Amino acid sequence: MLILCPDYESSMIYHDNLFLSVVFIIFAFSAAVQLFHYLWFYLAVPLYRYPPEEEKTDKKPVSVIICARNEAENLRRFLPSILEQDYPEYEVIVVNDCSEDNTYDVLGSFLPDYPHLKISTINKDPRFTHNKKFAQFIGIKAAVNEILLFTDSDCEAVSPRWIEMMASHFSDDIQIVLGYGGYMKKKGLLNKYIRYDTFMIALQYLGMAVRKIPYMGVGRNLAYRRSLFFEKGGFGGHTHIISGDDDLFVNANAARHNTCVEFRHESHTRSVPCSSTESWIKQKKRHFTSAPLYKTWHKLIIGSEPLSRMLFYIMFIILIISLNLWQVVIAIFGLRLIILMTVLIQAQKILNEKGIAGYSLIFDIFSPVIDSVIYFSNTITRSGKNKWK
Repeated sequence: MLILCPDYESSMIYHDNLFLSVVFIIFAFSAAVQLFHYLWFYLAVPLYRYPPEEEKTDKKPVSVIICARNEAENLRRFLPSILEQDYPEYEVIVVNDCSEDNTYDVLGSFLPDYPHLKISTINKDPRFTHNKKFAQFIGIKAAVNEILLFTDSDCEAVSPRWIEMMASHFSDDIQIVLGYGGYMKKKGLLNKYIRYDTFMIALQYLGMAVRKIPYMGVGRNLAYRRSLFFEKGGFGGHTHIISGDDDLFVNANAARHNTCVEFRHESHTRSVPCSSTESWIKQKKRHFTSAPLYKTWHKLIIGSEPLSRMLFYIMFIILIISLNLWQVVIAIFGLRLIILMTVLIQAQKILNEKGIAGYSLIFDIFSPVIDSVIYFSNTITRSGKNKWK
């Protein structure tokens, strides 16, 4: 028969209490970090108020740049939404980058009806491989206008006012405009997760830009000045990175006073989502290649949200199992959930992503884990630095 001495029992109780106290502190601190992100950054999007609109008679000429490789069907389907914009003076430059399908013929079929369409062709050369940044550079060189507006070949402008709304913000001070590029609504859980993931990333980069901490943009809907591109050395020291023609350029050159946002419904673009988990993971890996090159303090801010969320749920489980301060734990959990859902419900109206908030109840738990697995697997298997897409 084992008899524990009082001192031993007291020691065990003390260590258990100390452990649970530390767990509770981590839990409460993680909740505080979460609430800071929701109330300061994410809520900034639905609360944002645009300056009063003025009738502008001097609408600045715009060059829309689209890079395409083997995108014949997407160009046939979506290019008219770009070519038929309600804007007085703009050109559309499509860079046909080594396509092996009938992209050239599709683009040629548009030329008779759309004289403002220009085609730049890059022929395949087995001695020279390149990524998308080279095609982007060719398009920028070909542009004749100061304002450059970027989207992808699988993107559709949701309204004929897309160019007008994105270009309207440029002034003597504003050099970069960050837009919203969502994904089309399809059936299936994967589509819902892709839309949720895109939505949450947008709340982060748009909210931080509203709070004067711009750190990235997406190439599906992004505008900046041509002079800024050449003044800052273009894609500079990250030409070898698979992605980064959008987010790394913004990260390096956006500042609190030269960047603004545009995410009203008529300024959105919608892209074709990945149809398989494998293709989405591959896309996500490509996007993650640029993250390590963000400015350090940007990485600390954006990394604190998923890290604190993982800690929050782990500590919550430990505290509930132990029944330690369970009333307080449930109260904190409930408060965070109410604030999260309130913010997301308001934000989904602004970004026109109906139904996202409901699925976030599940995705909120697993998305940090999914992102972590993809990110760290990417660091192990990183290869193919010159792949275009």
